Amino acid sequence: MIDVRIINAEHKQDINIPNEPFLLFGRMIPTYVDEQWSYSVEKFNMAQQMCFPDENYSYDDMVENSTFIGAYDNEKCIGLAIMQEGFFKYMYLYDLKVNCAYRKSGVAKALIEKAKAIAKEKGYAGIYTQGQDNNLGACLFYIKTGFYIGGFDSNVYKGTKQEGKSDIIFYLDC
Repeated sequence: MIDVRIINAEHKQDINIPNEPFLLFGRMIPTYVDEQWSYSVEKFNMAQQMCFPDENYSYDDMVENSTFIGAYDNEKCIGLAIMQEGFFKYMYLYDLKVNCAYRKSGVAKALIEKAKAIAKEKGYAGIYTQGQDNNLGACLFYIKTGFYIGGFDSNVYKGTKQEGKSDIIFYLDC
């Protein structure tokens, strides 16, 4: 059984579970009309595999404004959500990842549910995060989990190796 809990200093090494590959198989295209967000989906002709570099998080440096949530299968950390304090009404979901072998089994949803409970307990209205528009799997996961589109940033990757991508900002109310 998967156990979802806050990662404390005793298990601080668990915040550095490695990133694993995922498929880029399409793009979410948000539109904003009459003060309402909606989206369409563009599927790619050929899927590509991508993997983010490992972060090497420092628990001691981050713990002051972060809450680390781990998903455990018998004492092995197989999923991670990092929540950060915000200066407005929404807590920031800084990172969310699940080991490949546990994807599509409800682990990410369980991490989001715990994150939502933590945000509510701390007095926040909800959670916000962003997803790259070409990471359709992540974007659709957020929508399926109850998030809604609240913004779009088409400039964030200009002048970088990621140029041509944009960030979609997602919100989840408590």
